[in-house]
Amino acid sequence: MQKTIFIVDDNDTNLAAAKEALKEEYRAMPLPSAAKMFALMEKIIPDLILLDIEMPEMDGFEVLSLLKANALHADIPVIFLTGMTDASIEARGFQLGVVDFIPKPFSAPVLLNRIKTHLDIDKLIRERTKELKQRTEQLQHLQNGIVFVLADMVENRDQETGGHIERTTAYIKILIEAMLEKNVYIDEIRDIDFELLVASARLHDVGKISISDTILNKPGKLTEEEFTIMKTHTKEGERVIDQIVSRTGEDEVFLNNAKLFAGYHHERWDGKGYPYGLSGTNIPLLGRIMAFADVYDALIYKRPYKNPFTHEESVKIIMDGAGKQFDPLLADLFNNVKDKFEAVNKKL
Repeated sequence: MQKTIFIVDDNDTNLAAAKEALKEEYRAMPLPSAAKMFALMEKIIPDLILLDIEMPEMDGFEVLSLLKANALHADIPVIFLTGMTDASIEARGFQLGVVDFIPKPFSAPVLLNRIKTHLDIDKLIRERTKELKQRTEQLQHLQNGIVFVLADMVENRDQETGGHIERTTAYIKILIEAMLEKNVYIDEIRDIDFELLVASARLHDVGKISISDTILNKPGKLTEEEFTIMKTHTKEGERVIDQIVSRTGEDEVFLNNAKLFAGYHHERWDGKGYPYGLSGTNIPLLGRIMAFADVYDALIYKRPYKNPFTHEESVKIIMDGAGKQFDPLLADLFNNVKDKFEAVNKKL
């Protein structure tokens, strides 16, 4: 199928010459103005645009800027056809994203060769971009699979917390969605990859892999010594994730987020938590977020050392802990979405 080339020039002679040069190899569409071009682009997306610089109403630079600002059109190669050869003009054009300059009057062979070169380059870039996207998706799928298996291995050892990971991950999603909606700590989360962040929360208890079954599944309250060992799962979680980083060479955002969830979800706003005894906003935000999901789920479900609390009782305990155990800003947000937490609990 022939490639479509738009020729945009207010000079009829130039339009006719360019169309004649291209008609054998391309679907050439002459357009006398930028307005005509943008109107046609609502129906047809060209493979390449030949664009005059000096035009009334809207010059080539303005047209190029508008094209690059639109995600649908930003990747279309644009070649300037111009009698202007000043170095500053070329610099401005390349800065805005033009791929080439062809001086007027042009010869047909030069025009055809330049167009072919840039269409070949564009094709190669698109093919490589598609391949890279496919590889990235495959790696993401593999990564998610490993995360799910590792998290499930940990959870399956703990006979009293079945479904904890699924529920806490769902709670995290609710809380972060609310933060984005209400602009709470927005500077810290504005640019996050939302789905990737939520997935990394599944590893918050990965450190429990190092805790013995005797302690993990003890059918009663832990002794002080046993509880001290249990508390090491936070630092052990960090250590496990650090090992993944060191062995794979991947120090990426996903693993960094997982490490923050794992290492800091038992810190307290008042500084009385563990393992580091941090307080206030010195506690990484992801740790402060996970605290709500983790504590709510622990309260509302039966544990060897306690009977389950009702949803209302669990919410009251958390809200009473605002400014003590929990970030007060996030506590207000949690109170606004508590019904969604309850819905997850009933569903899962």
